[in-house]
Amino acid sequence: MNRDELWATVIGQPEAVGLLRDAASAPVHAYMFVGPPGTGRMEAARAFAGALFAGDTDGPGGTGADRHRRLAVEGLHPDLVLVQPEGRALLVAETAAITREGSRSPVEAERKVIVVDRFETAEPEAAAGLLKTIEEPPASTVFVLLAEEVPEEHVTVASRCVRVDFPPLTDEVVAQALVADSVDEDLADALAVAASGRLDRARLLAEDPAFMGRRYAWRSVPDRLDGTGAAVAVVVAEIQEMIDGSQAPLASRHKIELEDLDEREKALGTRGSGRRQLVERQRREVRRLRDDELRFGLATLSRRYLDWATACDPSAGSAAGLEATERITGATAELTRNPNEPLLLQALFLDLPVIR
Repeated sequence: MNRDELWATVIGQPEAVGLLRDAASAPVHAYMFVGPPGTGRMEAARAFAGALFAGDTDGPGGTGADRHRRLAVEGLHPDLVLVQPEGRALLVAETAAITREGSRSPVEAERKVIVVDRFETAEPEAAAGLLKTIEEPPASTVFVLLAEEVPEEHVTVASRCVRVDFPPLTDEVVAQALVADSVDEDLADALAVAASGRLDRARLLAEDPAFMGRRYAWRSVPDRLDGTGAAVAVVVAEIQEMIDGSQAPLASRHKIELEDLDEREKALGTRGSGRRQLVERQRREVRRLRDDELRFGLATLSRRYLDWATACDPSAGSAAGLEATERITGATAELTRNPNEPLLLQALFLDLPVIR
């Protein structure tokens, strides 16, 4: 894998790639990649690690650069350490382990790269514990912290890092990537809109033959409401069933991951196999998928009411359509509080106008 192939693994983030390519020749001790999941943060962290591992081995007499890059991109390089919080937050015990790992010398390359995922979840004490390590790291260690955002309590740690932003991908970039994966162009366009700038979600939806059916079901909600609780109950039950079914592609991936882990444990034993971390990650992914599905559905519903409002004259319901989009926006904001899904949808649908 050459340099261009290495950085081509990071899709749709030219500014971040340009910064990191330049930084690879003289890296600082810590970086923070900030942006939503699915925007290339992890791919960029691995590519950056590959560039650091390869170093000057492309020069005269150099060997092993291709191998360093390939192993880093695959997440298999012995000097690339990926830290995933085991639970909902990064704990003090985990940052202590990061500090110990950072003090160890590289195995094959001239540097060690430690990537800490979901740093925004770090407990205040955990962030404080990692601060000293980042301020005074071993010369051979580079830290890369991945975060969706920088909470106020983590600003001090962030100030010790070079920040690299990863904004949501454009719909065009996501669609082009899907077409390159052999997805039909029209479907790719619809998937890109539904994915809200996240290529990982778009690719997962591309594996789901029921996606277009769910999209239609959300758009048709206003046509099925009649102002009664009975109609709302039926629609909500059907939507809940569809969201449950949307987990099928992810469940298939999880099944393969667990089967692969079973094989590794048979060959190498269970100690240090990472089963607990894998199971917890899979649980997080299921929770995230349900949240993504609700956000996608509510956004689809909002667009339907916006289309209605645009098509109507003031006397025919345009104001009602705009008010409906505001109510849907409010319901979407409630998702951050982990509400009861059926109750949230029932309350919203009872408050939405009927379209006839």
